Amino acid sequence: MKTKKAIVLPKTEQILKQLGEQIRLARLRRDLSVNLVCERAYISRTTLWKVENGDSSVAIGIYAAVLHALDNMDKDLLLVAKDDEIGKTLQDLKIDVRKRASRSVK
Repeated sequence: MKTKKAIVLPKTEQILKQLGEQIRLARLRRDLSVNLVCERAYISRTTLWKVENGDSSVAIGIYAAVLHALDNMDKDLLLVAKDDEIGKTLQDLKIDVRKRASRSVK
């Protein structure tokens, strides 16, 4: 069964590549082997290789599992969108923020 690959913009691909490189460097700084991280994250070596190369086809849960395997670095995911400047500005301007996106018209 062929899996569907997400369409990712070039800037986002760069971010994922940088994230993968940072994960690889964190593993090396901690002197953790590929096998140990794979065992801790319950993933294959191929999947870890994809993570460390910033592959967009890898689920975010796998990235979280790898970060957790690197001595509980998964808590850093809580920093994502923490300082939502645009959202806070909209909130301050008392602009109603929809609870749902509008339906797309086909």
